[in-house]
Amino acid sequence: MNVTGLVLAAGGSRRLGRPKQLLPYRGTTLLGWTLATARDCGFDQLLVTLGGAAEAVRRQVDLTGVQVLDNPEYGTGCGTSVSSGVRAIDPAADGLVLLLGDQPGVTAESVRRLVEAAGEAPIGVSRYADGLGHPFWFGRQVFGDLTTLHGDKAVWKLLHSGRHPVTQVRRDGTVPIDVDTWEDYRTLLSYDETGVTS
Repeated sequence: MNVTGLVLAAGGSRRLGRPKQLLPYRGTTLLGWTLATARDCGFDQLLVTLGGAAEAVRRQVDLTGVQVLDNPEYGTGCGTSVSSGVRAIDPAADGLVLLLGDQPGVTAESVRRLVEAAGEAPIGVSRYADGLGHPFWFGRQVFGDLTTLHGDKAVWKLLHSGRHPVTQVRRDGTVPIDVDTWEDYRTLLSYDETGVTS
């Protein structure tokens, strides 16, 4: 299969007051770690959307092998980043894996298992012990819907809309931490490499 990876990293980090993409994490940054994981996935195309702090991200994060998409409308929600990302997808792509730039706990193994299990489905989502979470899979038949997304939680609204069947792929453990607040960041740093609170 021909698979595109899309990393959403355009947020303005309003709740933190500084760019969360650049918060230190395991010798790099949150976004740097996520992009390294994305490279390990072996995507045929790797995209990242930038908006808030785009210039600083370009200076401080290794963007090697990544196609950067600027989203000037990032303030209206992540839906615009998804829709702009879909418009840049290689026409040969069979599907898209969606990752969050501030969720470094998602692994390349999670992505591979998702694509293997849900690659023929319109939508695939990871099912953790405490609920649904990233990574997400979207087959080519859903691309049209993705180009019309607006606002925050737009992808979740599509997921729960009932317009497409959704394949759930079981993963061990809990949903990886998505860093939106300082409390989220402190919790993330309290986990060791196995995801167990230290």
